[in-house]
Amino acid sequence: MLPETVRIDTGAGAVLTGDLDLPEGARGVVVFAHGSGSSRHSPRNRAVAGVLRDAGLGTLLLDLLTEAEERTDTVTAEHRFDIPLLGRRLAAAVDWLGTRPATAGLPVGLFGASTGAAAALVAAAERSRPVRAVVSRGGRPDLAGDALPGVGVPVLLIVGGEDREVLRLNERAAERLSAPCAVHVVPGATHLFEEPGTLDRAAAAARDWFVRMVRETAHR
Repeated sequence: MLPETVRIDTGAGAVLTGDLDLPEGARGVVVFAHGSGSSRHSPRNRAVAGVLRDAGLGTLLLDLLTEAEERTDTVTAEHRFDIPLLGRRLAAAVDWLGTRPATAGLPVGLFGASTGAAAALVAAAERSRPVRAVVSRGGRPDLAGDALPGVGVPVLLIVGGEDREVLRLNERAAERLSAPCAVHVVPGATHLFEEPGTLDRAAAAARDWFVRMVRETAHR
């Protein structure tokens, strides 16, 4: 299938924009939640999405705020840290995938960066049946708060080795997760994984985690 720009009605007065790309015979689909101040056009998330599609996984890169909210947030930053709101909208996107013939029944993974990681964990706690795995890249899983113990799917927390404060926060969040969890440290990487080769290593770790999700779902 060709990449498709989609509109997702959250049922709460907000319509979200996303880019859905399904390779032929997709075995699963991964929804991307970007971090604060970013968008679905994030070059880092798009690079990771390309690696996942090469492995036979569909991707949905999603803006969790409307255009009007984005404009307001640029000035006030009032929405980017509203994790319950972002989590509900990501859960609505998961529900939407279940209504489309091309994606209904496929295992869903969630990939979150920065604050998007917290939203992904909140959504995973609310949608444990379709969501089968979560990956965070340079994320703030700690911001998911009391939703963390309710996550029932495997979680991979990818953190740069030089991003020491975020690494500490990820390790603390991992202690609150009851689901299987791994903290994957990419040596030499800072928060944005801008150092040569570091984003490639993060993408490979995410790919392997989601491919395992597909294998384990197929064997159930």
